[in-house]
Amino acid sequence: MRTQQKEKTGMLRGFATISFWADDLEAAKKWYAELLGIEPYFERLGYCEFRLGDHQDELGLIDSRYAPGGSATGPAGAVMYWHADDVKAALEKLLSMGAKE
Repeated sequence: MRTQQKEKTGMLRGFATISFWADDLEAAKKWYAELLGIEPYFERLGYCEFRLGDHQDELGLIDSRYAPGGSATGPAGAVMYWHADDVKAALEKLLSMGAKE
């Protein structure tokens, strides 16, 4: 059954990485490290990446100086949904760290 499922999915087999632009990469890295309780597993000039969750999904942060021309400067683009064991506790932590609902 698993083999048949693989054959039907074609070339796209799942999500690998989502990346967010950051005006202040160091501040964003610290903020996400505190939120996630882990440090980035990979860093390069202008980029860092966290692995998290059961499938080690990748969350990348890119210095916005590398954004292509015409990119949005505020929240825009993809919508990411997160798994959470306790949604209320996660929301409270995010709000306490300055996130907006």
